[in-house]
Amino acid sequence: MVMSAYGSGAQPTVWQPVNLDELQALKSELSGKYCFAAGATLLRTQWEGGLVPVPEHMISLARIPGASGVYVGGDELVIGALTRLSHCATDVHLQQLPLLQSAMNAIAAPSIRNVATIGGNIVSGVGDSIPALLVYDAQLYWMTDNGMEMRSLSSWLNGGRDGSRNPNDVLISIHIPMKHTPFPDVTSEQASATREISFYRKLGRRETFTASLVTIAFHGEVDADGRWNKIAIAAGGGSGMAMRLTESEKLLLGVEASVMQALSLAASAASEFVTYSDAFATEQYRKQTAGNMLGAGLWEALRS
Repeated sequence: MVMSAYGSGAQPTVWQPVNLDELQALKSELSGKYCFAAGATLLRTQWEGGLVPVPEHMISLARIPGASGVYVGGDELVIGALTRLSHCATDVHLQQLPLLQSAMNAIAAPSIRNVATIGGNIVSGVGDSIPALLVYDAQLYWMTDNGMEMRSLSSWLNGGRDGSRNPNDVLISIHIPMKHTPFPDVTSEQASATREISFYRKLGRRETFTASLVTIAFHGEVDADGRWNKIAIAAGGGSGMAMRLTESEKLLLGVEASVMQALSLAASAASEFVTYSDAFATEQYRKQTAGNMLGAGLWEALRS
């Protein structure tokens, strides 16, 4: 284990465990007087803005083995939580997940993406990668006080809403199911007729390097008969927590795909999306914008 101290007073002592056993031991020894850090881009912003106090200790996750990089593990794509956003944006494996790569390229500025990690973006609870990961049914692998646990991203987000989330848990990796044929018994001709429709949109207060007002992701498949056989829709943005729009998904699932569904999807999403008001936008504006972005995206995709 490596320890370093920067200056004195308000500067934290930085610990750099080299494996999960050392990390678990540090958590117990420091008794909650610490925070975890990877790229630390969000932490620095929060400290400078006085939003959170500088901790007495900081545990760097940079040396934990297996927590960086992207690889195929069985029937899953695995992304180490410490993988830089810029790497995620260009990794050849993640070309199978275009919505996630679109999200990576929409976060902050290139210099920030070279330092910030996907795990940090998720653990913030409001990262712009979360809607894309929700529609890909991402699972999160955590080191907890009780050992290693796998949880769906949806259930972890719900833990933030009901207060059951444990801030001492450490995100190790993100697991995304590999793409499978929608119906295993279909012919190759039918499978080739299946059409995938996906889009990701982020609306900010200015063109680049700004927190989003609204972020949406849509991932669906239309079968050989022209009907939706898979639908996943998510919305988030700003300081609000992203969510799957399950009622809006039901509106389309099993129905013949048509540009006429754009208006009904927009109305349903605006009604279902739970968000908030702040100095930059009202709750109603965010709800309406999410609906409009989804409706417009669907209209464009089906029209092309």
